[in-house]
Amino acid sequence: MSTDVTAKTPAPAPAGKSGSDTAGSLLQLMLDGMRRNMRQYGMLFALGLIVVLFAVWTNGDLLLPRNVSNLVLQNSYILILAIGMMLVIIAGHIDLSVGSLTAFVGAIGAVLMVNHNLSWPLALVLCLAIGAAAGAAQGFLIAYLGIPSFIVTLAGMLTFRGLTEIFLKGQTIGPFPEGLQKVANSFLPEVGPDTNYHNLTLLLGIALIAFVVFQEVRDRKRQQEFSLGVLPRNLFLLKLVALIAAVLTVTMLLASYKGAPVVLLILGVLVAGFGYLMRNAVIGRHIYAIGGNLPAAKLSGVKDKKVTFLVFLNMGMLAALAGLVFAARFNAASPKAGLNFELEAIAASFIGGASMSGGVGTVLGAIIGGLVLGVLNNGMNLVGIGSDWQQVIKGLVLLAAVGFDVWNKRKVGS
Repeated sequence: MSTDVTAKTPAPAPAGKSGSDTAGSLLQLMLDGMRRNMRQYGMLFALGLIVVLFAVWTNGDLLLPRNVSNLVLQNSYILILAIGMMLVIIAGHIDLSVGSLTAFVGAIGAVLMVNHNLSWPLALVLCLAIGAAAGAAQGFLIAYLGIPSFIVTLAGMLTFRGLTEIFLKGQTIGPFPEGLQKVANSFLPEVGPDTNYHNLTLLLGIALIAFVVFQEVRDRKRQQEFSLGVLPRNLFLLKLVALIAAVLTVTMLLASYKGAPVVLLILGVLVAGFGYLMRNAVIGRHIYAIGGNLPAAKLSGVKDKKVTFLVFLNMGMLAALAGLVFAARFNAASPKAGLNFELEAIAASFIGGASMSGGVGTVLGAIIGGLVLGVLNNGMNLVGIGSDWQQVIKGLVLLAAVGFDVWNKRKVGS
């Protein structure tokens, strides 16, 4: 009998280690993990708070399925630019020409497809090649001639804007071929039985959830193998639940309307491809190296000039893609297209975690930063905030993001 009683009696806590102390230690461990990852997840939390705020403020209009689809379509070209801009900033440079380059490429596409009846797939390839050539020209001046990127791209901004006026002769040209319009405005086709939802979107959402879980678990195991710091298990599971809930919510909202937009698939491919490149490829590590510590990167054998050249070539090609998506969405090429796009892309990158000094940032962070701006724009329009105050609010958000970056650096340093 006494044996049974002893077995059921809980073991005494170690000396000096009460139950409350154990819970406090676990809480402290979770807080330390959050502090170490504040830079990575801070804007993700901010995006969630902004969505909740405007969802309440607009009585749920922000999260209507149609509005979520429009949010993706309206911000697709900025998100494309933000991906390329994040790489440029990580490498320690800046590109002020991308807005003008998007307008220039859209103008060339309009002239080729509308005035000269060139097939849109061939015109698309030519426009991407022109964008890549423009980026390569700027990259050559920056990397091999040593001219600061600010000066080169400022000159590019003025040059491409002027060439846009010359090609369009001050006029708006359209409409674009139907096939190209579908790339920017259409949705995935309906497949399978009638379920009141878009089946293909549901399948893609489930596949994305599986991929996210696999990727997060694999990255955690890899970090543990190299004895790198990881989130505590409970906090990691909470992160997984939050990610799954976010993906599932967006999937259901899109599937409740017309399904996933085609341009969302393009963005998904770009995020997956460039995310892999920056995490796992040699060129990605070299981009981080030259932005983080250029002298050390050179001593390590990194070909910094070649890497910088390729970064700007890539930025030019993505600017061309964004220009075609923008022109196709509005079904016309305009001399005033692309105004302030470079500022939106730069703001998205810094809000998403890029550092002014270079060497820091992620592709996913650029997307989060772009979505923060997109939700702000959309939410403020829904509640009727004027364009003047919208500019003020977005400026303060950008200032807060950069200020948080500076504060976080000092905190970690101390």
